[in-house]
Amino acid sequence: MIELWHCADARSFRPLWALEELGVPYRLHLLPFPPRVRQPDYLEQNPLGTIPLLVDGATRMTESAAICDYLAHRHGPTPLAVAPDEADYGAYLDWLHRGEATLTFPQTLVLRYRLLEPEERRLPQVADDYARWFLSRLRSVDAALADGRAYLCEDRFTMADISVGYALLLARTLKLDGDFSPAIAAYWQRLSARYRYKAARAAQKNPSPRP
Repeated sequence: MIELWHCADARSFRPLWALEELGVPYRLHLLPFPPRVRQPDYLEQNPLGTIPLLVDGATRMTESAAICDYLAHRHGPTPLAVAPDEADYGAYLDWLHRGEATLTFPQTLVLRYRLLEPEERRLPQVADDYARWFLSRLRSVDAALADGRAYLCEDRFTMADISVGYALLLARTLKLDGDFSPAIAAYWQRLSARYRYKAARAAQKNPSPRP
């Protein structure tokens, strides 16, 4: 059975959501955040101390967007992936990685310097600067949705939407969603209304094996 080490609403939510969308069995290990500090025995599983960690047989992976693509291809075929012979294949790969590298990264600095650091180490200017950075990068999502499309690639929900959707979930946690454009707000409503998204959120409260 696939195993996923996860912290609630952290980056590991991407593969958790992907597993729910695929409907494959998995075992969820729920950890306190940050696990390298609050559950040091986790370092025996992942010396980096980061989440996610996905184990699928001999395969061990720690990058959330890469895990989504891996799951789509290893446990497909599925319309959640975009194939090389489809028109949006390049866009699919770009969005898959943009969700993490471009949209989530600046938010991690907002999270750290606005919420996680001790009061005396917080840096409001840094947090505000990176919040603006995130919002400026979010314009690319707005542009992609400007023609009225419901999803980012091939007119269907894919792993690219999971990758970008997690960045929007994190933005809500950081209270940055008040600056979403109408198109992005509507896009987020579509994503968060999905049954499997809700199932993934529920799984965080009940980390038992999922049949």
